Amino acid sequence: MASAPPSECCGLYNSLMHRSFRFLLLTSLAIGARAEVHTLNLRQAVERALEQNPDIALARLDEQKAAQSVRLARAPFSPSIGAGSGLAYTNGFPMSIDGSAPSIVQARAREDIFNRQQSYMAAAARENTRGAGIATEAKRDEIALRTTSMFLDTQRAARLAELARKQVDSLRIIEQAVEVRVAEGRELPIESKRAALNVARGLQRVEQLVDDQDAAERELAIVLGFAADDQVRAASEEPAIPSTPTSEEAAIQSALESSKELRRLESALIAKGLDIRAQKAAHLPTVDLVAQWGLFAKFNNYTNYFREFQRNNGEIGVAITVPILTGSGPSAARAQDEDEAARLRIQMAATRNRISLETRQNFQTLHKADTAREVAHLDLEVARDQVSILLTQMNEGRATLQQLEQARFAEDEKWIAFYDAQYAVEKAGWNLLHQTGELIAALK
Repeated sequence: MASAPPSECCGLYNSLMHRSFRFLLLTSLAIGARAEVHTLNLRQAVERALEQNPDIALARLDEQKAAQSVRLARAPFSPSIGAGSGLAYTNGFPMSIDGSAPSIVQARAREDIFNRQQSYMAAAARENTRGAGIATEAKRDEIALRTTSMFLDTQRAARLAELARKQVDSLRIIEQAVEVRVAEGRELPIESKRAALNVARGLQRVEQLVDDQDAAERELAIVLGFAADDQVRAASEEPAIPSTPTSEEAAIQSALESSKELRRLESALIAKGLDIRAQKAAHLPTVDLVAQWGLFAKFNNYTNYFREFQRNNGEIGVAITVPILTGSGPSAARAQDEDEAARLRIQMAATRNRISLETRQNFQTLHKADTAREVAHLDLEVARDQVSILLTQMNEGRATLQQLEQARFAEDEKWIAFYDAQYAVEKAGWNLLHQTGELIAALK
């Protein structure tokens, strides 16, 4: 088989490459049209998360569900009215149908007047609603901390990526200087390869950091309620370092007083106490208001068995029920509730100890991070001074460009260490404020 001329092969290749390029370009534009980059500062990000985060929306739904349970528990204390018909064919004496005399139309009404057990159950439902509200507040604090932490991660990734790009620029200048020295015979050829390796490593580092930044921005977008294709970019402005408690004991005291976890457990314990009282009240009498109306018909033989016939008939009164033998159910339920209350008391004690310990550790972590930042800052100042000295020496002919770029590379490394130290201080500070219940107020 004859092969195609080289010119035709080149034309076919160019056509395919052109179509592939157009396809990739259109695909990129379509993806870019769907995705969006949102640039926010820390306060804006937290405000958006508190409004749109799905976990907070679910917590609010749980709170609304708990509120409806109060209405459900209080329902027996509101009048319930039902109407229908007890229409029936009667042969002989008019007997009852479902407890009522045969009638064309009938209506019944009932309302609890005194039911101590149900009253305690309604009170327990109200307390559970309060506990659900506390859980929603705790979820808001959790999302605010998660948003703050992810915002700092995004900001750190962007900073490191920018510094890594600067380092690559310095490494390329060093590579060029080394190539000149190798060409002049003042360096071994291996030094040129070593310089190229350093550039390749720098580019690899930039690629990894850019990927980290992209992943962090997408994760933050999801927490803020944006689409999965969107990104949230940290604004260039510096977030204010939070003002934290001045002493360890003050931080622990504040954490214990503001802990929503402890408040939720206390609410659950109160609700469980009301459940216990409800089971104890199972032996108390109940009083219900009852009313009934019926429209009778003569074809049910009322005139044959009663002296007088009246078409409209009604009654109103109270139904008193006195429990004689309640069985083992209430006592077993009460024993279960008492065991649950004991478990909640143990949880509260353990939670207090855990909060105290975690707050103490967070305070110490903040102190260590602040000390490390001071050391990193001093180390950075030394590196910056070294660059200034070498710049002066190079202008005087006593230092080379390669030495200057190596010093600048070292300075960028110190900047990275300083940013990491500052990142650790900010993260420890926000964690401590979350522990003491002051996170959202500090962000506002």
